[in-house]
Amino acid sequence: MLVDGYGRKVDYLRVSVTERCNFRCQYCMPEKPFSWVPKENLLSYEELFKFVKVSIDEGISKVRITGGEPLLREGLENFIKMIADYKEGIDLALTTNAYLLPAAAQKLADAGLRRINVSLDSLKDEVAAKIAQKDVLKTVLKGIQAASDVGLKIKVNCVPMKGINDGELIDLLEYCKERGYPIRFIEYMENKHATDIAKGLNSETIQNIIKEKYNFKKLERSGSSPSQDYQLDDGYIFGIIEPHKDDFCATCNRIRLTASGVLIPCLYFEDSQSIKEAIKANDIDKAALILKDVLANKPEKNKWSEEDGTETSSRAFYETGG
Repeated sequence: MLVDGYGRKVDYLRVSVTERCNFRCQYCMPEKPFSWVPKENLLSYEELFKFVKVSIDEGISKVRITGGEPLLREGLENFIKMIADYKEGIDLALTTNAYLLPAAAQKLADAGLRRINVSLDSLKDEVAAKIAQKDVLKTVLKGIQAASDVGLKIKVNCVPMKGINDGELIDLLEYCKERGYPIRFIEYMENKHATDIAKGLNSETIQNIIKEKYNFKKLERSGSSPSQDYQLDDGYIFGIIEPHKDDFCATCNRIRLTASGVLIPCLYFEDSQSIKEAIKANDIDKAALILKDVLANKPEKNKWSEEDGTETSSRAFYETGG
């Protein structure tokens, strides 16, 4: 079992397979040029899998594949199959913008993927295009449908932003409710890579918007989920992720691995260690020691919850997968 310095059980590994993305979302990487990361800077799927195996053997039970946009990395289904075949019962998931899902959904399901999280910030073509800086909505919706058709469980993530998509929160909730998809509204996490137009809504404002049409009650937190969940009168449950609150980190069970082999204990903090040399040298024992050292130094909480909550992270979310 993996335990950090504050006694929190860590059983969730997020693996970013690429920092590349085919969107340029305003709250993530709007100004980054479209570019190829040199292949020699990345760990191969086989090398990433070596560390995934170490992590599973040490107690990781949930693995999420992220990016950038993970479907941009060719052969992703092969990596997913490696993990799915290694140990029965591993909770294996993928976070995607869904743009490439129409062609990929069946291959992913056949490889052993069971769940996806999809970023969906608008149901209006022009708003989605403003956020992603390209015309994406029709293809994204086709991707979500393709995933549903092959039996993948779907959860939707939405980042509400002032003056951009804040008038659509009820529409997005109803789109998901009608299809049986859980939706989580994510408070915008301030970071230096975003544009100035990205101004988020806090949890109270999001709740007040939904209250204009629906009654709901707050549910008790379940396990280590980062989401505070709420239940409508008809039983549908939606969530809000609130990184600015003090209790957000209390049950954190996550660590993150980048495509270049950097092991990150906290989404906000810059502290990290590389397992690249150990993995390339096939020194599995050293990789396991680095994992435990990273956990021992995992911070108690992020800095978004400090002082007035206006801290701005320099962490590039497109490298860590959020």
